[in-house]
Amino acid sequence: MKFSTREDMPVPVEFVFDELSRFDAIEEVARERGVKLHRTDQLEGAGKGASWEIAFRLRGKMRKLTAEVTRFERPEAVGLSGESSSFLIETVILLTALSRTRTRLQVGLDIRPRTLGARLMLQSAKLGRSSLDRKFADRISKQAKEISARYEASGQA
Repeated sequence: MKFSTREDMPVPVEFVFDELSRFDAIEEVARERGVKLHRTDQLEGAGKGASWEIAFRLRGKMRKLTAEVTRFERPEAVGLSGESSSFLIETVILLTALSRTRTRLQVGLDIRPRTLGARLMLQSAKLGRSSLDRKFADRISKQAKEISARYEASGQA
């Protein structure tokens, strides 16, 4: 199942990339939402090869996932790959500088089943596809607005 969306922001591409690369801040937000995660790489900061073991509750059941940064090309792209016992997940974030002060954020998410149960779960999710598409786009839009607000608050605008 694939999802994709894009948002244009009045923010320079370098600032957007830096915000998306602040893994420590992203980890903190995840912990506040009840996600347990443990960084498993030896990197100092952000970069290709950064990896995590993640545990979270979904539909009343604890789920485990491993994730790794597979692409880290400043300031154009970040790619993440995730794997659980049931799913393979690929995320690609592309940044395009529309001008010195405008950036297009494109996010793609591909979820593939690894088991028959996962395949059935995705088939049932496709019934509510329009709702899932809207929720995905809304979440990315909210993140883009938060980045824009941080840029304005930084005094660089």
